[in-house]
Amino acid sequence: MVKIREAIVVEGKYDQNTLRQIVDTAVIPTRGFGVLKDRALLDFLRAVAEARGLIILTDSDGAGFVIRNYLKGALPRDRVRHAYIPDVPGKERRKKAPGKEGKLGVEGMEPAVLLEALRRAGATFVEEAAARPGGQPITKADLYDLGLSGGPGSREKRLALLKRLGLPAHMSANALLEALNLLYTREAFLQEFQP
Repeated sequence: MVKIREAIVVEGKYDQNTLRQIVDTAVIPTRGFGVLKDRALLDFLRAVAEARGLIILTDSDGAGFVIRNYLKGALPRDRVRHAYIPDVPGKERRKKAPGKEGKLGVEGMEPAVLLEALRRAGATFVEEAAARPGGQPITKADLYDLGLSGGPGSREKRLALLKRLGLPAHMSANALLEALNLLYTREAFLQEFQP
């Protein structure tokens, strides 16, 4: 598994699952065209782009380019890179028939092809020691200690924090944890959010 500094934006959960087996970084799905209507998700992507950079990796079909072009216009250009997969005819194993254009998507690509696409996009590959500047990650125990998970009223506190940070309200405690680790060091988070 290869560590990458930037977060990667993909179309859906199957793309996300494929990439999580290859790279160690945050992989954020747009839920297809859902990103076009989800202001909170777009705001979250902007925040992540500013904090650590984004790589957009969508399918090479028309739908993938609609999503990519929308994000290209909505996100800070200097903080976003674009990775492109080649046009490969075929269908993903889980599907009964190929997509409308008959091309493999991100989920159907070989790991070497995906890594090469990320390299060409200028992804920052990092060594284990340099992967997390600023110390330890924010943990589930931190969320519990702050009353954001596992206790009475934790859901309401989590919703208030999500609103304060401009993050999607439907995030679970685990999704919140991943987002916080993208946006904050542990020290900065604990200092800002102490009760």
